[in-house]
Amino acid sequence: MAEKVIIKREHVKECFDGRFVRLYDLQYAEGRHYFDASRRAVDDIFALKDDEEFKTALPDAVTVIVIVKGETPRLLLSTEFRYPTGQFLLGAPAGLIDEADKQTDNPLFSATVREVKEETGISIKSHDQLSIVNPLLFSTPGLSDECNALICALISEEDLGTLSTDGAEGTEVFGDFKIVTKEEAVKLLKDGRDEHGIFYSMYTWAALMYFVSDMWRR
Repeated sequence: MAEKVIIKREHVKECFDGRFVRLYDLQYAEGRHYFDASRRAVDDIFALKDDEEFKTALPDAVTVIVIVKGETPRLLLSTEFRYPTGQFLLGAPAGLIDEADKQTDNPLFSATVREVKEETGISIKSHDQLSIVNPLLFSTPGLSDECNALICALISEEDLGTLSTDGAEGTEVFGDFKIVTKEEAVKLLKDGRDEHGIFYSMYTWAALMYFVSDMWRR
């Protein structure tokens, strides 16, 4: 096994600093560079974390697998315009963990409750169930240290009467809601695209797989 590459703080150069994304030049050897697109300030990027810091890090955001309990369980999805693709993509509610979330006892659940409310109009109630499916998943680690937690929210049928995207903020533009049965979710997985022929993200794939596999029942 090859030795781990150690990147030092003095060998990291910030090339671009935007509101939601930064670009870093990581010099990992003399004359050798790798670029990292990140949401994080330079001292918080994963390339500079030691093993213990890496293992205890919070993700950038949460993606919420919202499952409506009932005789016929269903998965709640929606379409959102994703600017880099130029398309409305099928997806699950998701959003960044903010500073206020980080001050709570459970930043992942705090962000989950807020994002579900903003993007669906649903208020998570005491009888609803939240669980961590995966605490941190990297999206495209060959390009970026962007990462999300996967959270499952089991809600009741009565919550669907409040569906709304009125809480959308900034650049967020939503299309319509999709509430799919297990059979419909299987078809989406087999097709690899939505009913309009549009591809979706890996997090949508994960939400569909988690739902159809019945892992949420365990």
